[in-house]
Amino acid sequence: MASSFSRGGRWLWLAALAAMLAAAWAGGRAAERSALADLGAAAHATLALQVGALRAEMQRQTALPLALAADPEIAGVLRAGADEALVARVNGRLAEVAAATGAAVIYAVRADGITVAASNVGTPRSFLGQDYGFRPYFRSAMAQGAGSQFALGTVSGRPGFYLARRLGDASGVVVVKIEFDAVEAGWREAEESVFVADARGIVLVASDPAWRFRTLRPIGPAERDRIRESLDFGGAPLDPLPLHPVEGQEGLVRVGGGPLPARAALLRDAAVPGTEWRLYTLTPVGAAVEREWRQGAIIALLATGLAALGLATLLGRRARTRARLREEAARREELEARVAERTQALSEANGRLRAEAEERRRAEAERERLGRELAQAGRLAALGQFAASMAHEINQPLAAIRSYADNTAILVRRGRVEDAAENVTAIGRLTDRIGALTRQLKGFARRASGRREPVALAEIVRNSLELVEGRAAASGIALDVARPPAGLAVLGDGPRLEQVLVNLIQNALDAVAGRAEPRVAVVILEEEARIAVEVRDNGTGIEEAQRAQVFDAFFTTKSDGLGLGLAIARGIVEDCGGTLTLRGNEPAGTIFRMELARAPALERRAESAA
Repeated sequence: MASSFSRGGRWLWLAALAAMLAAAWAGGRAAERSALADLGAAAHATLALQVGALRAEMQRQTALPLALAADPEIAGVLRAGADEALVARVNGRLAEVAAATGAAVIYAVRADGITVAASNVGTPRSFLGQDYGFRPYFRSAMAQGAGSQFALGTVSGRPGFYLARRLGDASGVVVVKIEFDAVEAGWREAEESVFVADARGIVLVASDPAWRFRTLRPIGPAERDRIRESLDFGGAPLDPLPLHPVEGQEGLVRVGGGPLPARAALLRDAAVPGTEWRLYTLTPVGAAVEREWRQGAIIALLATGLAALGLATLLGRRARTRARLREEAARREELEARVAERTQALSEANGRLRAEAEERRRAEAERERLGRELAQAGRLAALGQFAASMAHEINQPLAAIRSYADNTAILVRRGRVEDAAENVTAIGRLTDRIGALTRQLKGFARRASGRREPVALAEIVRNSLELVEGRAAASGIALDVARPPAGLAVLGDGPRLEQVLVNLIQNALDAVAGRAEPRVAVVILEEEARIAVEVRDNGTGIEEAQRAQVFDAFFTTKSDGLGLGLAIARGIVEDCGGTLTLRGNEPAGTIFRMELARAPALERRAESAA
């Protein structure tokens, strides 16, 4: 009988082992299918994003050829015997347009195919004088009014997308070349495998430069010869891409070949709207699927092993543990009741926590909204202080406009039209002056834009002084302001920085009011990476005990102040990446120091323009 039990036990363990192996295989397969489904969903989402980004990049340039084709100066350049000054002017304007829009190059081609104007004139690879009559985009534009083509540049040797538009008098076409270097660099930086192919399956744009001008499918000899004759892709061999479909797995390919091991990836594609192109993404699956398969197999193996162990234990001890099982069943019921009770309590506590979290989120949102409204209220309250300065600044040009208008009427009656025209021009300048002042006032009232960009420091100082010079002159206060050099720039939001500087100068004017020799100075201090603007006064100063509180909201030393100006000013400067500090001015007075990051890019543009 013992021998029979032993043989039965061995068969039971063999059956359990087989069940564990089968469960491990089935669990791994299930996990693999789930991982592939998740990766497929992620790949579709990535594909939609990449198509949208590429389409947006192309749409930025789509309307440019149509606008340039309506330019009368470009039409004049394309006519025979065009003036050299006109050609030079058009070349310069095309260069400016190309730089502003991000186009690689813009050029005008006569009806005979010869380039007569280009944005890259003066460079070693200028298109001027080149014959592009053989290009399909040129022939299509001349025949149908518009044309496009992706090709390798015959002069630059760089691939790009050419958009061509015929002029209304058919004297030639305007061509805009778009290069996708920035798009490809963005794909590589994001470590994504993306490429774009045309209707023939030839790769045009790719995150891997080695894949450019390779093909998704074999190109026949006749088609290959036509591509060679059109010089679309230079001497590219047009070899097939190293993508090999995996049998039985739709959309799954092996990437690579040769001495390096291939890797599996999901291949997804979508059409690029407005073109015959398709965008493809490759999502690696090897590591993720292998990890999920291993985890699924281990979980299934452990679950089956535990079940088999429990079954064997149950069968081996069934006779001796019936009473114990009844006791354990009773305990289990009690435990389940306690667990259910505890679960209910935890569910209720979790509900309360969620309610508290939601209430806290609403309170935080309300606090932020009140803070923004409070800051806006502070800015609007400051407008009352600017009103006197603005009234003084606007009354002067208004009086001059009235005088010019009366004088113009007299000159017209006397037939002195030219003198009257000069007066009208002067009235226009004075009107622009009033408009500039009112725009500054509206800039102080509007909400913050959150921008951080290069801003000329001289413009900030000049615009700020326009709002305070009138008050300083009316009060008899000496205002000594350093003029920043041309090209000196900082990073920030120009109108908001003007608000800060006006606030500091207004506070300084308040501080020196009533002094024997009132004086306010604005000093510019340059460092290697920072620029400091100091507003100094010789007023009564701020006590040491109060200096730590001047930037707190609602703290003020003025009887009619709100206590928001300096708090808002510090917030604006910190939003721009700078700092706003306070210290004493010997022998008397106060110094407010605003430090901002230098903007070297704007300086280089200013130097090159000079």
